[in-house]
Amino acid sequence: MSRVNPLIYGSLVILTTALMGSSFAVGKIGLEYVSPLLLVGIRFTLAGMLMALFVLKRRHPGSLAAWLRVFTIGLFQSAGVMGCIFISLRTITASESSILTFMNPLFVVIFGTLFTKTRYRLIQWVGVTLGFIGVFVTLGFHLHLHFGTLLGLLGAVSWAVATLLIKRWGPQIDTWVLTAYQMLFGGLLLLIGSVTLEQPHISFNVVSISILVWLSIMASIVQFAIWFYLLQHGDPGKTSAFLFLAPFFGVLSGWLILGEPVRDTVLIGGFFIFAGIFLVNWPESKKKRAWLTD
Repeated sequence: MSRVNPLIYGSLVILTTALMGSSFAVGKIGLEYVSPLLLVGIRFTLAGMLMALFVLKRRHPGSLAAWLRVFTIGLFQSAGVMGCIFISLRTITASESSILTFMNPLFVVIFGTLFTKTRYRLIQWVGVTLGFIGVFVTLGFHLHLHFGTLLGLLGAVSWAVATLLIKRWGPQIDTWVLTAYQMLFGGLLLLIGSVTLEQPHISFNVVSISILVWLSIMASIVQFAIWFYLLQHGDPGKTSAFLFLAPFFGVLSGWLILGEPVRDTVLIGGFFIFAGIFLVNWPESKKKRAWLTD
């Protein structure tokens, strides 16, 4: 169980997943004014610079190895995940991109089992499987295996890797410092990618500036700080299971902001997803092992 008060933990989970989910619809609007990698590059570089100023007096990593760990987390969490998301938004809807990206918990359990020897209970595997089925149903019982879909899946894989790295390395690094510099490093990598992989363009106006500010502060600084805090004070598999909430905030915001239709399959898939969350978080007997074995 998390060391955080359950009420506070639940509130933070809702806030961070709501910010995660809504950023897809907001970001899709932003693509009308800014090219994908440039948009997220500016977003995270700006957010990282602002947070770097905020954390100047906090304890920073004291070795090159520690800084390389922060850089690696930024590579997967900011550059990898967000680069895949925003490029995918050019070919698939905000709802589809959010649903695919948040398959992350399934990959966390699989990678945790394969590479960190983490042992999950059968009921947790059932829960993750139900969550996966829910995502599949939400997509209309099929996957469109085109470029945008593959990028959504790749974003989920990148996020799962980052989740396990944060759990392993995060406790040795100040949460706010880690949040600031992984965003800064990821943002700089995205800017390099923009120059080398796309034809960068931007149109400055009230809407585009407002979107950049929202994505940089609320959907980056606030969201990542909460997310890393939850990962460091709980189990990565358990915390990541709540990411199944984020696609629904993605679908909801896509409907409210972009007018994307909400199909019956979304409601059916939601039942499976919430059932999966319930089983993944099923309390364990005191006589049994804890969620994860380090």
